[in-house]
Amino acid sequence: MSTGKVYLVGAGPGDEKLITVRGLECLRRADTIVYDRLANPRLLRFAKPDAEFIFCGKFPKHHTLRQEAINELLVRKAREGRQVVRLKGGDPSVFGRVGEEAAELVSHGIEYEIVPGITAGIAAPAYAGIPVTHREYGTSFAVVTGHAKTSDGKPSVDWMSLRGIDTLAFYMGVKNLRYICDSLIQHGRHPQTPVALVRWGTMGGQQTVQGTLETIVHKVEEIGLENPAITLVGDIVALRDQIRWFENKPLFGRRILVARTGGEQGNLADALSDRGADVIEYPYFSVCERSDESTAEMMVRSVEYERILFTSPESAAFFFAVYRRNGRDIRELKATFYTLSRRTGRKLQEMGFASKTVEPFSASNKWLIIGESSILENRKQYEREWGACDLLALYDKKECREYNANMVRLLRGASIDTIVFPSAASVDILIRYLERAEIEPHDILSTASLVCMGDRTAEAIQAAGYLAEQAASPTLESLIACLVTEKVSE
Repeated sequence: MSTGKVYLVGAGPGDEKLITVRGLECLRRADTIVYDRLANPRLLRFAKPDAEFIFCGKFPKHHTLRQEAINELLVRKAREGRQVVRLKGGDPSVFGRVGEEAAELVSHGIEYEIVPGITAGIAAPAYAGIPVTHREYGTSFAVVTGHAKTSDGKPSVDWMSLRGIDTLAFYMGVKNLRYICDSLIQHGRHPQTPVALVRWGTMGGQQTVQGTLETIVHKVEEIGLENPAITLVGDIVALRDQIRWFENKPLFGRRILVARTGGEQGNLADALSDRGADVIEYPYFSVCERSDESTAEMMVRSVEYERILFTSPESAAFFFAVYRRNGRDIRELKATFYTLSRRTGRKLQEMGFASKTVEPFSASNKWLIIGESSILENRKQYEREWGACDLLALYDKKECREYNANMVRLLRGASIDTIVFPSAASVDILIRYLERAEIEPHDILSTASLVCMGDRTAEAIQAAGYLAEQAASPTLESLIACLVTEKVSE
């Protein structure tokens, strides 16, 4: 067996879109992903369906895996011939212990690559409206650890050497904030020097606290702010009042749960995140193409049907991918295409095909219904609804267990203020998966605002015992407008 390779990848400061192109490439190819709590769990959805996930902590005073065990794990997995990604928050070279992991790999003859990431000490302040340099406020910048391996945990720093540096960024220094502020004042910093702490920077739940070296400890203790946070010290913090931008987004501060049903990545969560919301998608599924002799035979016979019903965007994508891969001419198809949802219709439109929403069936014309493997178990239901039909299962839907486990951890510690239901099916699926995760659905559904698109979805929510705000039309733009209006009226 050939030895694999280890990629030490920086996941960026939090926002999943801030990972580098190279980092995302490594993630998509990885056989094993070893990740920590500062790497956005939404990144896990880019992994292969059969990838192995290993969570390695690390929380203050509690390490799921200690560093020595992580080092040994990386070596062992590489020796198994696997492509391994060690996914680390921020940049692995900035207080990420990448040097220790790389040295361990070298000592065992394991090939590796370091993939830099955007470090939180620069990105988090930028999202809070604080550039770390400015010609009029600060031309020097330093990053400093906010804790150490000593028995008291206080950072061992040459405080005098920091005196002439305009802007300081302390990593993970909340616990030692009083010691840091007192040390800076004792070594020449003015007590009125501006300070800002940015917690979970670049994420929808970003929290920023401002003060001075003299007042910031009291302010942080008053609101109970905890790590992970970046502490920025310097006159440049004053720029925040003028150029803050992320927190001015229309949905900033909203924690929204998007109920999902399928595996195709939609644009709803991205649209909400782009407008500043902290988004949790749950549950999440991946899709895998299935192929057997009956599938191949049905693909050949597809030219005989007058009507083809696509039950999901994935069904359309897989159908035409298989058709092209087999060297077939799309012009052979004479059928009229039908869909169950506008989203599937949009998918067909993107591929250059027109479609219609489903009309009442006619017994004289047999349907070809395309979907995931579960349609084979529901043949009688489809025959009742559509009449004579043949079923073509092109893919299997598989729960992304590791991703969903991370979302469950977030849900247990989160205060969800809004739940968005994109479809009627999403109502039952969300309730069922919350119950499976031993989360009482009523505890979430009864305390959050429920928002949906379409009459059928509103009816499904009502059948479950709840009421929802319905967007004016079943479009993404209308849903966003509904959420923004709802926030303004709060």
